[in-house]
Amino acid sequence: MLVANWMTKDVKTISPDRSMMKASKVMKDKSISRVPVVDEEGKIVGIISDRDIKDASPSKATTLDMHELYYLLSEIKIQDIMTKKPMTIRSDETVEKAAVLMLEGNFGGLPVIDENDKVVGIITDTDIFKVLVEISGVYEGGSQVCLQVSTEAGSLAPVLDYLKANNARIMNIMTRNVSESESIKDVYIRIREMEKPEFKRLQQGMAEKFQVQYWAKDPVHTVL
Repeated sequence: MLVANWMTKDVKTISPDRSMMKASKVMKDKSISRVPVVDEEGKIVGIISDRDIKDASPSKATTLDMHELYYLLSEIKIQDIMTKKPMTIRSDETVEKAAVLMLEGNFGGLPVIDENDKVVGIITDTDIFKVLVEISGVYEGGSQVCLQVSTEAGSLAPVLDYLKANNARIMNIMTRNVSESESIKDVYIRIREMEKPEFKRLQQGMAEKFQVQYWAKDPVHTVL
């Protein structure tokens, strides 16, 4: 899964010489929490977040009057409080890599750049959630079964053959990665809704033939 297919392409950027107040307004107007900072050529030079603005803002206990406070805020430039040389990712790299970078760096989002370091988008933790939701098929309902299967080659084939023989239509298959030394792994299979008698027979048959850990239904009421 490439970043290019999941990032926000119409990304709002800002120049480093603008005021902190301008950045704050952009975030509020666009309902976003971070803005890439670019130079006159559109190349990434930093990133500013709502946390940066909050940390740089005067305390509510300040003794400054309104005019002094406004002057102070208008004088603080983005280049003074932004994160310089931020972590970035290319559009032709994977969503999985983006997730690792965000997780390890405790970032909520990453600017996406091209081969010339120009900003072409942004990918956030919300986009990562959307990836999981879409590939899982959860919004279409169905049922998920978790099984433990051998890590040997071809071990999943009997499960798939059994599902096919019992008219179960597969929506999604996911598995948890394990080390080469482990002999068992979890596999998660989501199937489409079935008639209750047919579904009950499927459950009973799989319980007899395979190491079923659980069955789960995830009814949701909103469609993306």
